[in-house]
Amino acid sequence: MEPDLFTAAAEERQEKDPAASPLAVRMRPRTLDEVVGQQHLLKPGSPLRRLVGEGNGGPAGPSSVILWGPPGTGKTTLAYVVSKATDKRFVELSAITAGVKEVRAVIDGARRATGGFGKETVLFLDEIHRFSKAQQDSLLPAVENRWVTLIAATTENPYFSVISPLLSRSLLLTLEPLTDDDVRGLLRRALADERGLAGAVTLPEDTESHLLRIAGGDARRALTALEAAAGAALDKGETEIGLTTLEETVDRAAVKYDRDGDQHYDVASALIKSIRGSDVDAALHYLARMIEAGEDPRFIARRLMISASEDIGLADPNALPIAVAAAQAVAMIGFPEAALTLSHATIALALAPKSNSATTAIGAAMADVRAGLAGPVPPHLRDGHYKGAAKLGHAQGYVYPHDLPEGIAAQQYAPDALKGREYYTPTRHGAEARYADAVEWTRKHLRRKQP
Repeated sequence: MEPDLFTAAAEERQEKDPAASPLAVRMRPRTLDEVVGQQHLLKPGSPLRRLVGEGNGGPAGPSSVILWGPPGTGKTTLAYVVSKATDKRFVELSAITAGVKEVRAVIDGARRATGGFGKETVLFLDEIHRFSKAQQDSLLPAVENRWVTLIAATTENPYFSVISPLLSRSLLLTLEPLTDDDVRGLLRRALADERGLAGAVTLPEDTESHLLRIAGGDARRALTALEAAAGAALDKGETEIGLTTLEETVDRAAVKYDRDGDQHYDVASALIKSIRGSDVDAALHYLARMIEAGEDPRFIARRLMISASEDIGLADPNALPIAVAAAQAVAMIGFPEAALTLSHATIALALAPKSNSATTAIGAAMADVRAGLAGPVPPHLRDGHYKGAAKLGHAQGYVYPHDLPEGIAAQQYAPDALKGREYYTPTRHGAEARYADAVEWTRKHLRRKQP
């Protein structure tokens, strides 16, 4: 039998006994108007609404769709809604377990259904980025001939993970992470709706807040946790889901952390100060608190990049590349895997030798500029590439350092008002020791023959 997630028999069982299906399945939207979030895709006249036949002219555009977004944002839901709205069969495959054989079987079944019953098919292919080029190629005939409406989902950038012929024949829709308000609305609907918990339990504000942190913008995760906690509360004879019950159910302690209040800034500050203080264990504790609280991983990565220059600098020149690489990786993979990358960077930064010389150097230089200590650029350093520059004395007498054996020219570079001013005071921590030697040598040579 084809791996059809929503066959007529399955839907009939769900209608007769809704409780037999998981809450996330029962609360799955049946129309685009019930979809939570993704308002940029659901506006009147949008390509998605035209795909389901809304508006003038009926369905329009490509019959293949690629949904790109993080987990739990509604990719499977949108595929199912499209199939329901267009009265098509819905067949789901996962690129993790399926291969070319399974794809061909679905396509053959779709052609038979169209020819024998006039019933078209929506093929939902989850995690298409896991398919090889050859496996993706096997989809092209079905897409080109419209034997199926292909809806492919990916959490990876499709421009890197989907072959160009398939991408060019598809409507690419980017799904945004769900906001807390989106997930909160979904939870409250599930609590009240007859398809959901039908008012059997209530959710106090503190429990709801923790549930939102657990969800991290993932609707499926939120509904799964809510269902488990509701079942545990009812088993105890309680009609209110207490925070303790939720914690016991999901096996995760409530983290005292407010992403919009003082705790947000206090914990972020403690993370950076622990890194500055080289306490790797404390740094990991605060990192864990931020992750468990649902903090945006990009915010954490930005703080680590700042720390790499502010507190480590030239004592370990590799610290900034590590932090930047972590930020790039976090942007590409997201949670939960991003926790590994953030841990990697946090440990490296906490254990690196420390220097704030780059911070103090630019601070001192900017203070002088703000105080009006600037002055004109020395004539021999000015641009000499335009006609008439020589008559003005610009670039005259400039000594090209590469022409000298030592590679350094003893000439004035700073404006007169700042002649002899020193901003950079290196430490001898870690790799910065060699910069300390270098700055001592260069300053000596720069001033050797200056008038």
